[in-house]
Amino acid sequence: MTGETERFPARRRRLGGRLAVLGERDFRWFFIGYATSLVGSSMAPVAVAFAVLDGGGGGTELGWVMAARILPIVLVMVAGGVVADRLGGRRVMLAADVLRCAVQGAFAALLATGHASVPVMVALVAVWGLGEGVFLPALGALVPGLVRRKDRLPDANTLLGLARSVSTVAGPALAGVITAGFGPGAVLLIDAVTYGVGALALARLSTVVPADPGGGEDSLLADLRDGWGEFRSRRWLWVTTAQMALFNLLVWAPFLVLGPLTAQRELGGARAWGLVMGVYGVGAVLGGLLMLGRRPARPLAVATVAGLGWALPSAALAAGLPLGWTASAALAAGAGSAVCGSLYESTLQSWVPAEALARVTAFGGLGAFVLGPLGLAAAGPLADRVGVPAVLAFGAGWQLVAGAAVLMVRDVRGRRWEGPAGGAAPEAEEAAPAAAGAG
Repeated sequence: MTGETERFPARRRRLGGRLAVLGERDFRWFFIGYATSLVGSSMAPVAVAFAVLDGGGGGTELGWVMAARILPIVLVMVAGGVVADRLGGRRVMLAADVLRCAVQGAFAALLATGHASVPVMVALVAVWGLGEGVFLPALGALVPGLVRRKDRLPDANTLLGLARSVSTVAGPALAGVITAGFGPGAVLLIDAVTYGVGALALARLSTVVPADPGGGEDSLLADLRDGWGEFRSRRWLWVTTAQMALFNLLVWAPFLVLGPLTAQRELGGARAWGLVMGVYGVGAVLGGLLMLGRRPARPLAVATVAGLGWALPSAALAAGLPLGWTASAALAAGAGSAVCGSLYESTLQSWVPAEALARVTAFGGLGAFVLGPLGLAAAGPLADRVGVPAVLAFGAGWQLVAGAAVLMVRDVRGRRWEGPAGGAAPEAEEAAPAAAGAG
């Protein structure tokens, strides 16, 4: 990191400088494979949703299928973080991609032959979630090891965020068209192929985060304790994790369940929902382009403000706005999500030691996802009782209130870039473990 970058953290750089991280071989290969698999992954939820609805299911059945994907993530994520820190992220991610490739191929075959009942969908989606649960913490730990110059790490995370954003543009839009024309099985077959591409790219990596083989059951428990200690010692981390957990419960889960249901009833079906989610991705692309080459001095504060945009799509659906207005709300929310995600990931990777990063990422992911299955399962029945608009409106209001509350936390509002992974920790951070232990 240059002195000029530290002194002027928000300074813009030329496009070539912003893309310089793609000149690093391992990051470039990983980016290609990951971006390809993301396109398929972003298509699959649309296909699964309409496989359930086309099979005669409603909001309750859709919620159960979606919850079946999240629950295994919650159950295995922490163990996945420990394994990734011990064996190395690449091995874990490679195994996860192979598993997900096989599952989506089987799902496509069962849909094509008419044997994909709701219980079968629940089982297949659960195995899909199992693969994601071990992939996600390994991903968080792998990325810093692919970037030799640590001042390029924010750009690496922004580019990966852009790949996610582009996939959310292309994926749902393509999925809506393909589902309408050829059925959801065709979409899931494409998803299986993209996971295969991701696995091939991971197999080509040469420089990876070193594995720590450890030893024995006691060592695994010690790894868990150490990872938990790293996580709880950072107030900004557990506060933002708690916010994300409640976001998934009250805002995002109802949106994912009741959004397709509303689209089917009022907005025009699969194509309309694909358009909404595709425009959300357009917003995320724009947000990622805005962030490329920029480092705001207080990243978590900016991320929290940007996250307020997630309230808009739920509010638009609750108000019964037409498709154009709902898509516009999704555009703004997508831009906010890209800014929030890029800044949060870079802050986490800058402040958490590399040897504990997968475990800390896993604890954060566990906290963020743990209430998601409950939200997905409850959204349909709750909407049957109080109405779809009431559930969505409450979620929109909650997002605004929660964001304002998080901004009142000094550790979030004042958090800057420098940290244990990239420089000396300030006195406040060094004192945090003692304070956390006393609490």
